[in-house]
Amino acid sequence: MRVVQEFVKDDIRISIFYWNNKYLIKFELGPMEQTFKIPEMDVLDETDLNTFYESDFFEAVKLRFKEMGQSFQKQLENL
Repeated sequence: MRVVQEFVKDDIRISIFYWNNKYLIKFELGPMEQTFKIPEMDVLDETDLNTFYESDFFEAVKLRFKEMGQSFQKQLENL
């Protein structure tokens, strides 16, 4: 597995890997993570991957984290 890029944006750790002819984009926030796999053939240039954290897609990731956090907190309260 090759690390393409790692950084933090809006408190979300973003890691981009290349492995098995796929790019993996992993978003991490606290105890939660979201990973997306993009086939190598769909990426003309690695800079094309920037759209995953510079567009509406990233806003959807943040919203999903909010929903995940609420579900997680509710479950913790029911333990």
